[in-house]
Amino acid sequence: MKHFTMEDEIDFANQVVPTTRKTAMERHLKECGRCAKAVSQWQRARQCADAEPNYQPPQDAVRIAKAAFAGLELALKRQPASSSVELVFDSFLHAPVGGFRSAGSGTRQMLYRADPFQIDLHVEVQPGDKRVVVTGQLLGLRDPQIVGQNVGLILANLCGRVVRTVTNQFGEFRAEIENSGDLALVFFKADHKPVVIPLQDALSQSSDGERKHPGR
Repeated sequence: MKHFTMEDEIDFANQVVPTTRKTAMERHLKECGRCAKAVSQWQRARQCADAEPNYQPPQDAVRIAKAAFAGLELALKRQPASSSVELVFDSFLHAPVGGFRSAGSGTRQMLYRADPFQIDLHVEVQPGDKRVVVTGQLLGLRDPQIVGQNVGLILANLCGRVVRTVTNQFGEFRAEIENSGDLALVFFKADHKPVVIPLQDALSQSSDGERKHPGR
């Protein structure tokens, strides 16, 4: 039994074969499970392609993505994302305490305040790895015993990549993304206003090993 070529399968799925040949192909598909399966896969691919122009992403996803990339633009301009976001601690700005080994060049710890939370961040990339791992925890600003449970966050970069995550019962979260050097972490408060934390050059260092200070 002679099977269809891939070109035949695609033409049949796209309904561009001549009527006389189409009849013969339909007869063959009833007898050949292999070709029928292949044609079915191409037909599903066509259906997906036909539906793509009509796809409309959820409004909340659009809103989050816009907020993330707005934050990245602010980061590039070296401007604060929001007056309500305050950097409390940055391991790149504090020399290690005497007698303690400093953290590796691939890690950075930061603590932010953004009412009603304080955000503990840990940014890490392994040597030779192309991905950044951002872990953190949302704790109550006035009462650290209160954690931010089930808070949706996104991590975005200037390459168009957006990663969504949600805090667990302890207010903890983790996200991985391509290491483009320009990142932003975004979440929404109860009043639906975005909190944008730019993480531009989150792990960059000068050539002599001295850590760069943000905004310089």
